[in-house]
Amino acid sequence: MCPRCMQCDTKFDFITRKHHCRRCGKCFCDKCCSKKVPLPRMCFVDPVRQCAECALISQKETEFYDKQLKVLMNGATFFVTLGTSDKSELMVCRLSNNQRYLVLDGDSHYEIEIIQISTVQILTEGFTPGEKDIHTYTSLLESQHITEGGNTRAIGMILQYKVPGSEELTQMKFTASEDFSCNRKLSASWLAAMHKATKLLYESRDQ
Repeated sequence: MCPRCMQCDTKFDFITRKHHCRRCGKCFCDKCCSKKVPLPRMCFVDPVRQCAECALISQKETEFYDKQLKVLMNGATFFVTLGTSDKSELMVCRLSNNQRYLVLDGDSHYEIEIIQISTVQILTEGFTPGEKDIHTYTSLLESQHITEGGNTRAIGMILQYKVPGSEELTQMKFTASEDFSCNRKLSASWLAAMHKATKLLYESRDQ
């Protein structure tokens, strides 16, 4: 059904065999689909053949699974402010074991489903939100934005998400604790991993 390579347009014949990318499923010649990369998100145990575009994304995902995912699941401590409230609560924020929820534990308890998150904005020291944005990512849900602040230390995050049963967006602000240097470091690492996760979700939205 596919007579030519979908990348270089080379015609398939007895010598030029067709191959399919295990990630996107498109047909390519050997030259355009020669990379073998791990693909854990699709449950492949061993590295599998992928086209150049998919291989790049899969390599980034593999690095994320090996490093940042553990950071997100271990969690970090933040002062959390809900909506327009003046009060904040010290909470531990982590990614759930099934990777579907952000779980916040303190005096209160929240579980935010990842798929309901509309925007993610990483806040950096010294800049007001949006003042020094250098990268913008279209949200998976709506025409909102996922933004990354300037090249300084990450100090917080603003989430907007939908509560099940409501069409209105709820905002939650996370501010890194300044009490202990180890906590600040852990919070900054968690925020960097969260940014990496949102960036990967954007880049792989069509994969």
